[in-house]
This record gives sequence, structure tokens and C-alpha cells, in this order.
Amino acid sequence: MPWTPNLSVGVGQIDDQHKLWFEKAEMLFQAGREHRTKEYIGELLEFLDAYTKQHFRDEETYMLSIRYPEYDAQKQAHQLFISQLSKLRSDYTASGGNLSVILGANQMVLDWLTKHISTMDKKIGVFAQTLK
Repeated sequence: MPWTPNLSVGVGQIDDQHKLWFEKAEMLFQAGREHRTKEYIGELLEFLDAYTKQHFRDEETYMLSIRYPEYDAQKQAHQLFISQLSKLRSDYTASGGNLSVILGANQMVLDWLTKHISTMDKKIGVFAQTLK
């Protein structure tokens, strides 16, 4: 599923990071569908893990800078997703690189990307607009 303008939060840095997240997640799903090498999928999972952590740090720093009132709920949701992503990486490694683990994880990632952005992250943009 590609990033679409209706997923825009209205904060440039956050939107740009979300776009890259979608791009890399799609590459991961495509690699799974095409049965590409386990190492490639492992590298993508590693990138997504590191990038997600950096994105969450950036997003949390931004929320603190604007005194976003729902910061704690966002941080908690971020921590939950990081643990889910970590479990996905562990499951993939433990399975010996079984592609079905990746294919089965598609829904988790898509749910996060679409639901979290369209519900929680959009509120950040709405709040930021009230400050202008």
C-alpha cells in the first residue's frame, strides 16, 4: 500500500519520514512475495527497525517542542509498535528466514501505518495548526 496524500499529517518532516517508511515497507512486502533472498529481507527488517526508532524519536521531539497534549499516548503506542517489530525480527530469525513470517506480518505493519497515522498522527498536525 503506497503512501497517499490523505495520510498527510501536515508536518513536513513527519510526512517525509512516513513516505519513506511506506516505501521501505512496500519493498519488504515485495521481496517476500518474490521470494528474494533471506539476507535482503533481513536487511530490510533491520532498516525498518532502526528507521522506525529514529522516526519515533524525531516525532516525539517535535511533539514535546509544541507541547502536544497527547504525547504520552503517542509514546506508549510507539513503544508497543517497536516491541511488535522486534518480535517480528526475532520470529523471522528464529524461523530460519521463513518468508511466511514476513507475509503474515503484512497486516500488522499495514494496520500500524494506516490506522496510527490516520488517527493518532493526524492529531499532531491539527494541534500544530492551532499554534499558528
